[in-house]
Amino acid sequence: MTAPINLAVRMAVTRWAGPWPTDGIAYGADYNPEQWPEEIWVDDVALMRRAGVNLVSLGIFSWGELEPEAGRFELDWLGRILDLLHEAGIGVDLATPSAAPPVWLHLAHPEMLPVDADGLRYTHGSRESWCVSSPVIRAHATRIARVVAERFGHHPAVRMWHISNEFACHNGRCYCDVSAAAFREWLTRRYADIDALNLAWGTAFWSQRYGSFEQILPPRRTTTISNPGHRLDFERFSSDEFVAHLAAEAAVLREVTPHLPVTTNYMVMGDFQQIDYATTTPLLDIVSSDHYLWSEDQRGWAELAFSADRVRGLAGGDPWMLMEHSTSAVNWQPRNLTKEPGQMLRNSLQHVARGADGVLFFQWRQSRAGAEKYHSGMVPHAGADSDRFREVVDLGATLGRLAEVQGSVVEKARVALLWDTQAWWAADLDAHPSVDLHYLDLARRLHGGLLDAGVGVDVLPATTDLVGYDVVLVPTLYLAPPELSDQLAAVVARGGQVLVSYFSGIVDEFDRVLLGGYPGAFRDLLGVRVEEFAPLAENGTVRLSDGTTGEVWAERLTAAGAEVMATYTDGPLAGCPALTRRTADGGGAAWYVSTRLDEPALAALVGRMVDAAGVAPVVERPGGLEVARRTGESGSWLFAINHTDTDLPLQAVGFDLVGGGEHRRGDLVPARGVAVLREGA
Repeated sequence: MTAPINLAVRMAVTRWAGPWPTDGIAYGADYNPEQWPEEIWVDDVALMRRAGVNLVSLGIFSWGELEPEAGRFELDWLGRILDLLHEAGIGVDLATPSAAPPVWLHLAHPEMLPVDADGLRYTHGSRESWCVSSPVIRAHATRIARVVAERFGHHPAVRMWHISNEFACHNGRCYCDVSAAAFREWLTRRYADIDALNLAWGTAFWSQRYGSFEQILPPRRTTTISNPGHRLDFERFSSDEFVAHLAAEAAVLREVTPHLPVTTNYMVMGDFQQIDYATTTPLLDIVSSDHYLWSEDQRGWAELAFSADRVRGLAGGDPWMLMEHSTSAVNWQPRNLTKEPGQMLRNSLQHVARGADGVLFFQWRQSRAGAEKYHSGMVPHAGADSDRFREVVDLGATLGRLAEVQGSVVEKARVALLWDTQAWWAADLDAHPSVDLHYLDLARRLHGGLLDAGVGVDVLPATTDLVGYDVVLVPTLYLAPPELSDQLAAVVARGGQVLVSYFSGIVDEFDRVLLGGYPGAFRDLLGVRVEEFAPLAENGTVRLSDGTTGEVWAERLTAAGAEVMATYTDGPLAGCPALTRRTADGGGAAWYVSTRLDEPALAALVGRMVDAAGVAPVVERPGGLEVARRTGESGSWLFAINHTDTDLPLQAVGFDLVGGGEHRRGDLVPARGVAVLREGA
């Protein structure tokens, strides 16, 4: 049996080492001038200058305008807008337009349209209406990328490349015959022979044994639960196909314009997990991501912070770019609530506080027609004479005052929180013990507790080197990388604190249970052995001996090698260990929690570990402020964001780049306001 395929490692390129695409923090939006009469363009550019825009993404959905018929190109309009933008000093993040192929291509090649798990083929009429395994889209996407690069790649306005758009947002899984053939080819590279595959997938169950690779199809709709090993490998294959497509377009751009950096916009937000971004990142020069709040989430700002920290982890701590967010409402949620005054500023500076050196929106001018006409823009339907555009101008001025922050990095934390896309895929497979267990729930709760306490945390792919981290949190890591247990043991041995949660380290890379008692990957580290999962009834809770409450999940476990810190006190598990700790000679400890503790209890547990490791908050007594620090060669900057309706004191000193003037220790950050202190001023 071969090792898992990692296309990104195989195709990794030398990282571009040029300057950031803008002077100061990048500010702008997707710009779609093809939607508007050309006489509007001059007004657009004038308004951009007024708002302080210095970078726009151009051409993302323009393929039908660039190539209205096969082989007939109309490129002059793009040249004219590039000239206008350059004359105004506005840089361009020029896109390859593969996210939305033209109608003529779909009609000429209907076989490139994706097929769902029921065998139904989609039609054209939207975006991303293509199968990623289709050689047709690969050939045409790289062809149009070359045309655009050769014509405009050396235009002085162009600062970077934006490959396609939000890969796999709508076409993440295709079950057509082309995908089936590509999947079989992928499997032949992963497994030495069909016997190895049968062993990995456990096909002896339900008489699913395969006699050859040619018999294998994608996991299409079937009578009941499909083979989980089959499905997990299809997730990996599908993600790898997008990696290969990204690499193909990037190769063309780097051949024609080696002087320009390459990016694509991730979707690190909410529950999106169609691509393993840890495998795409080695192909990018700048990591970029989009982020949209769920507008009815009262703590959406906490999810934003978690997602931004995940992006920074993917970027290896380097500055990254927020490629899209919204000035106000989106158009695709059940109820699209507008942003309150000041929220756009807070959301934008949260991303900067967590490592973004770019703040861009979808889109510049709110569309008059089309599917996203009610998605907010920097210039709303009401025009420039509007409160929303005045906020846009104010944000541009604020980011201008923060220009000195660009190039700095978020101060490395001493706390790490681990996550993994492949563990997420595996944890979300059918026929697991409880529908109430969702992969990111505990991770978000842990992150939220640290956020509220003002403690810095790096949210990292689970394969990251953990040297330098004194507290490591491992929530619901159902499928753990094989080397992780040794890394965690090393953290404990040097005096660090490790927390592993329920439903972690349960299976191997093929979704086969690690036998001998759960959690198989971490039993020796933790000194516990789980005999049986005991998920709770819907909305059920369980009491612990320390007075706390558990939700969703419980386990029947023994702790022969660990100290019992709390037991269950009610239900069938009364008297069984619920929370354990195994200490090491150097003062380190490996903790295990077998239930989802309520939020105050979980925050208290993590606070106890943080204190034991000697980890201090970012600032003394943060008191309800979201705080983060960026550091660079020229100094450090403390961000304090107030999401409450009360003025809050900030125990720090410096010059406030947002409000202007000196901030003395204990001065207030206004309700729903932001302070960014240049420290040591």
